[in-house]
Order: sequence, then structure tokens, then C-alpha cells
Amino acid sequence: MSITPDVKDWTWVLERPCAECGFDPSTVDARAVPATVRASLPRWSAVLARPDATARPAPDVWSPTEYGCHVRDVFAVFAERVALMLDQDDPLFANWDQDETALVERYDLQEPAAVSCELSAAGERFAALVEVVPDDGWPRPGRRSNGSRFTVATLVVYFLHDLVHHLHDVDA
Repeated sequence: MSITPDVKDWTWVLERPCAECGFDPSTVDARAVPATVRASLPRWSAVLARPDATARPAPDVWSPTEYGCHVRDVFAVFAERVALMLDQDDPLFANWDQDETALVERYDLQEPAAVSCELSAAGERFAALVEVVPDDGWPRPGRRSNGSRFTVATLVVYFLHDLVHHLHDVDA
């Protein structure tokens, strides 16, 4: 059985807590996100070192390794978006189909140890980028093709929900 694509608009997580994972955007300071990212990296390494890291808990639920691949790619996509927002005036983000990426990149066949190293490196790159956002950079705008608008600060908080939610998904 394949994974059902996620077509939900998750931007609501900027306005209210997520009942599934407990993420509460009102408690997040975007400037603290780099430390939170770095603190998550050992947790991901531990998840990806589990003997069952490649096993799906159900046929229609990603394995920890597949979630790790997704988070690795989320780090890269959001780093690119933050960089665009800092370099351009109100950029329009390229579309990213996370489900298509999972299929094309064969998340289901990737090696957990390699994913762990790649995820840690991508997380560190993201944290380093966000860590040096200047004070006047946080309100800079950007938008998705569906019309969702972000500032650097709200994009970083939105990103953090993804990280927290997927740690919850893999019981980390």
C-alpha cells in the first residue's frame, strides 16, 4: 500500500496549537529555533539507529527512515526559502511536492545511517542560516504559489512545527 499524499494546508499551525503533536506557535521565538534544531539532531540520530528504522508501522505510514528523509529535505527546502527571503523582495517560492519527492528519491530504500548523517548536516546548515538573520530580516516577506504569505519569522515557526510534528510521528 502506498502513502496517501498529504494535501492539507498546515499554515493554521501559525495560529493555534497542534492537537496531534502539542506544538504551540505562541511559545516560539524564531530566534531560538537554531538551538531547537540542534537539540533535535541527536534525537533523529537515535531514531535512525533503531533496528526497525526502515520498517513501516503500518503499510500506509512512513518508516522512521522515510520521515528522516523528509525532514532532511525540509531542512534544505526551508533554508532555500529563508535565503530567498533575505536576498529578494517578496519572492515566490518554487512548488515542492513532498510526496512526489518521497517517490522519486525512493525514501523507502535509503540507508538509515546515511540519512542520519545527511539530516544532521542539513539541520546544521539550516540552523547556521537562521542564526545569522539580522534584526531587519525577520519581517521580510515571501509567499507560496497558493497565496500563503510568510515573513522570515513566521516561516521559521511554520518550519519548526514540521520538525516537532515528525519527531512526534516517530516517537522520539
